[in-house]
Amino acid sequence: MIEKMKKLTFLVTDREYETFLADIREMGVVHVQELQSGKTSEALQKGLHMAERYKAAVAAMDFAKETYDLGITHTALPVDAKRGSELLVEIEENLEQHNAQKHLIDRLEKAIKQLEPWGDFDPESLKRLAEVDCSVHFFVCASKMFKAEWREDYFATPISENGGKCYFMTFSQEVPNITAERLDLPEKRLSEYQVELEQAQADLKANEAQLFRLQAEERDSLLAAMTENENTISLSKVHLSADSLIGDTLKMMVGWVLAEKSDELVKMLDDKHVFYEVEEPQFDDDVPIKIKNGWYSSLFEPILRMYSLPNYHDLDPTPLFAPFFMLFFGLCMGDAGYGALILLVCLFMKGKLSDDMKGFANLGMFLGGMTIICGALTGSFFGIDLTKQDWAFLAPVKPYFINESNFTIWGYSPMMVISVIIGFIQVLVGMCMASAKAAKLFGWRYGIGKMSWVVALLAAIACFGLPACGVVMPLVVTYILYGIIGICAIGIYFYNTPNKNVFMNFGSGVWDTYNMATGLLGDLLSYIRLFALGLTGGVLGGVFNTLAFDLTEGLPLYVRWLPLLLILLLGHGMNFALCMISSFVHPMRLTFVEFFKNADFEGGGKEYSPFRVKTYKKNH
Repeated sequence: MIEKMKKLTFLVTDREYETFLADIREMGVVHVQELQSGKTSEALQKGLHMAERYKAAVAAMDFAKETYDLGITHTALPVDAKRGSELLVEIEENLEQHNAQKHLIDRLEKAIKQLEPWGDFDPESLKRLAEVDCSVHFFVCASKMFKAEWREDYFATPISENGGKCYFMTFSQEVPNITAERLDLPEKRLSEYQVELEQAQADLKANEAQLFRLQAEERDSLLAAMTENENTISLSKVHLSADSLIGDTLKMMVGWVLAEKSDELVKMLDDKHVFYEVEEPQFDDDVPIKIKNGWYSSLFEPILRMYSLPNYHDLDPTPLFAPFFMLFFGLCMGDAGYGALILLVCLFMKGKLSDDMKGFANLGMFLGGMTIICGALTGSFFGIDLTKQDWAFLAPVKPYFINESNFTIWGYSPMMVISVIIGFIQVLVGMCMASAKAAKLFGWRYGIGKMSWVVALLAAIACFGLPACGVVMPLVVTYILYGIIGICAIGIYFYNTPNKNVFMNFGSGVWDTYNMATGLLGDLLSYIRLFALGLTGGVLGGVFNTLAFDLTEGLPLYVRWLPLLLILLLGHGMNFALCMISSFVHPMRLTFVEFFKNADFEGGGKEYSPFRVKTYKKNH
């Protein structure tokens, strides 16, 4: 449900402006409308820059929590937002030192790797040789490419061999002209680099331990400071949302408040002697949106947000698409075993998630439960087709499996027909929603055309579909249905747009008939994928079951269990992942395309976000 809003226009003198902002901020019910789009300020830019710094610091703390746990217990300190701003600088310095230490370790490891083939020699001894006009040069080449004459010409001396390479040094007054790679070695001893590496690694560990301690003791202080910065940003945006009149002596501001909160706000404004005007939203107003649903429907609001929030003139589609989405998910997943797995995992995770994330676990439990029901009705359990099993305990329920091989509807698979019927019902619900929206916006007459299609389609199905299924209807009922169809035809062809003349209405009706004939057929065919995806998941699961048992059939039992288990886990893991993707993507497609199109859902709403002081609440 979309909650009702009231529009308020404020006129405040420059002298009273800051006090006025503090008052409405304390109430926390006014969504301030941006009147000067794109305008910015130094304070806003500074706040946004700080927000990025806080975001990076929190990410570093989260990474430290997952990576640097040394098994040491730290006690969380009291929350202090002022300390949080100081902590931000400490974390940034820590990260800078951490990066510098990692770069140092990389350089030291590279130097050690270069020196290891040569041993722990003293570079000073090379300088003494240079003083007597004898230069030492270091080379490496493939072992089989080392030539004996290099010993005689340049006193080449092999030092070590590693990985098919020969490391050797030469003694001469000039650089030898030989076919080998000349090396420039670091200037210190190997042992010195090793000592430096140990110290750098110790410093790195201390750095990581410090960051882990900071996140364990003072993460909440950082988040509190981050919240205060968000308040600064919101205040800066509100300052930019006012229009200056008569120079800078008068400020005009437009805001929105929930209708149920408007009386409380008006009383405060009267007490403060603030000039204001309250009015109902106009059709072209950019009204912020707040949707309010029951416990069940609200679980599906994240799915709606993936598309868009409704605008103020839409109807909230969440309660209407929620049960369909859950059913579509179960049909696409189509396996009771997979549904039980989803249900158990979500039930387990619910106790470990934060309060604001538990809704996703509840949603997963509903989806898993529906998958169990759909999988049980179609007779599939972890890829096992129960309709083809001769197990005795299945005998009482086997006739009730929808996919039982002896049962068809008009020669088609029952699930295919059921999928189309479910799709037809959802399309009709969408059309009813479009009719209700038109009636809400323009009056009941504007909903007649759409509702006429709904009634005409239902009457046509009853009139022509039921006899095709063997139902014998009294002649009087048939004539009544003919009459209903005729009355609906009047609404379709002559009353689809009440503000136009009869010829325009008839032309629109003919065009709507063409669109309905082609569009409805295409929409209903899309729902067949529910049957196809559920069938595919069950077939693939059965294929992996067959592979696991057939490929390991000749192995002894004490050996067979391992490859059997690996094939089942890998196969069903892949199948489960594919089914999860299709079970989200296709129901969303049916919702966002077929249902929203027929429901005349526009979207594009901006969420209601009242101007208020945010306070950080520690999450225990």
